[in-house]
Amino acid sequence: MRTIDTETRTTSSPQSAAPGAARQTESHLLRAPRLNDGAAIHRLVADCPPLDLNSLYAYLLLCEHHGATCVLAESAGGSIDGFISAYQPPTRQDVLFVWQVAVHERARGQKLARAMLNALLRRDALSQVRHLETTVGPDNHASRRTFAGLAAELGAHIAEQPYFDRQTFGGADHDDEMLLKIGPFAPVSN
Repeated sequence: MRTIDTETRTTSSPQSAAPGAARQTESHLLRAPRLNDGAAIHRLVADCPPLDLNSLYAYLLLCEHHGATCVLAESAGGSIDGFISAYQPPTRQDVLFVWQVAVHERARGQKLARAMLNALLRRDALSQVRHLETTVGPDNHASRRTFAGLAAELGAHIAEQPYFDRQTFGGADHDDEMLLKIGPFAPVSN
């Protein structure tokens, strides 16, 4: 997928003014989320089972406080077709933990998830990241393919280990979550 860089400053309020590099693919603008994207992101995740739907408030906080580590894909028509929520664990600034990857059905098959991951890793604010971690369920083959492809593209090792077993979820009907660890990898250049 061809991308073109454009520097933007995406802000939702003076407190959350965080620069982010927007990238244009053939079909989507990949940019940091803004506060007013929260409701659309909530609807997107609701339309992407089996992803766990968090509260609208959680998505608003991700937009407001973690825009520098999250990315959304906006179509030319203005629809939100993809979103990745991620953060850096406070004691491990060389790690980007990917929480959720959502791609609307209408945008699947375009490698949009991988393009969003690449857009994140190219941000100046994440230039120190050398490892990417995420959790996946045992049957989430699409996510596994996406992250295996990213690891290969980065020339990085991918390891898997148990992380959250179903008992950790307090009796909820939830699959075990395995931790995928990708890295180390060289800085991803713009």
